[in-house]
Amino acid sequence: MSDNLAAILRLLLVTDDALLGRRDPLATCRAAVAGGVTAVQLRLKHAGDVAFLALARLLVAQLPVPVFINDRLDIALMAGARGVHLGADDLSPKLARRVVPPGFVIGASVGEEGEIARGAVADYWGIGPFRATTTKADAGPALGLPGVSRLLAAAAGRPCVAIGGILPEDVAALRGKGFAGVAVVSGILGREDVEGAANRY
Repeated sequence: MSDNLAAILRLLLVTDDALLGRRDPLATCRAAVAGGVTAVQLRLKHAGDVAFLALARLLVAQLPVPVFINDRLDIALMAGARGVHLGADDLSPKLARRVVPPGFVIGASVGEEGEIARGAVADYWGIGPFRATTTKADAGPALGLPGVSRLLAAAAGRPCVAIGGILPEDVAALRGKGFAGVAVVSGILGREDVEGAANRY
């Protein structure tokens, strides 16, 4: 699964309520996919459970790429998503592993050495923040290329994506260090031309 998962994670779009604004989430994600996005992580911090589940199901049914759900394992399972991404304050990947079906992907955020053990049972890691970011207030200090590379070395071969203020010109260096891909929020959703922004990555 590792090689296939690495291909899926090449360009991961992470959604954001504020950046989506009043735009149609499905149409916006479709435009990003047309520009080269290989997977979508649905992150909604201000939606109620009913709206979150409804949108998750819609994206799973309508997008031609895998959909992951941020934080909410229950919604990921009910929506039939490809997997879930769990942050440091969410359900532990170890507990999630006990209840998910075979083939269900678990991602974990790793932003410091203390989070490595927690991510040991995850299928992939999101490592960052690469740069200071305004889309996640609790992301922690910027790690830069040396910092994310140091954590990547502890990943034991599992695919990893770098996240946090990633620019198109960062991709070559990150891929050169061994990252499977990058996760992008504002670099894509913060642009009016979402397809064009994705294509630049």
